[in-house]
Amino acid sequence: MKKRALRVLACLAICFTLASPAYATESGVTVTVNGTAIETGFASQVLNNRTYVSYLPIVRALYPDATAVWANGQAEVTAPGLKLFIKPGAKYIVANGRYLYVPDGVKVEDTHILVPVRTLCQALGATVTWDAATSTASIIAGGTPIQSGDSYYDSNDLYWLSRIIYAESGNQSLEGKIAVGNVVLNRVASSQFPNTVYDVIFQRNQFTPASSGTIKRTPNEESVIAAKLCLDGANTAGNALFFVNPKVSPNSWAARNCTLVATIGAHAFFA
Repeated sequence: MKKRALRVLACLAICFTLASPAYATESGVTVTVNGTAIETGFASQVLNNRTYVSYLPIVRALYPDATAVWANGQAEVTAPGLKLFIKPGAKYIVANGRYLYVPDGVKVEDTHILVPVRTLCQALGATVTWDAATSTASIIAGGTPIQSGDSYYDSNDLYWLSRIIYAESGNQSLEGKIAVGNVVLNRVASSQFPNTVYDVIFQRNQFTPASSGTIKRTPNEESVIAAKLCLDGANTAGNALFFVNPKVSPNSWAARNCTLVATIGAHAFFA
């Protein structure tokens, strides 16, 4: 029943916005696109210092020929050079095959589907600046939507990152999977470790799945998504370079010598 109600509500969000251009929802946030304020079909909220906005008025202001339909439990937007998927409750949106992290999830308010304005603008290839004094988000068109995932993600990095995520945290939450991927990428960026995903993972005596062979298992869908989110900048583990399961290794070297950054599910992450 809950899923059915959410689906109906989200469907209304698309239909209502398209059919009723005179509708406006009061909000404390002003959004301008190329200098013109959006005044209809618009709602917003601020959550954990992120400004959420109705996605469709902004999409159509930047891409007047955009179309939106409700299918497979999500909004599907098509515009020249753009294919955008926004699912209520999901912790990411998908734009041209790119996975962009939404930590607090896609929201539904009344008849509106809301996403963080900066994340939406990244997908649309636009820039946004925030004026705190006037609570105004100013969006400027960038000309083209986000680069496609096929050309953006390095296939080798994605292959191995998704496999180490699955081998180490396949039964953990999305946040926990992202955190494992963060450790790998943090090591790639650190002068203390090798400088490729493959070499970090297969560095001697570092990741058990690399030596045991379990890294060769085909990752589940969420592990692949987590890898893409990491490669697109999602971070739940800060600057962590190590992680352990405290129940398995309660007196690990990392626990004794490093700073605890986060505990997510079964893993503790250290820098």
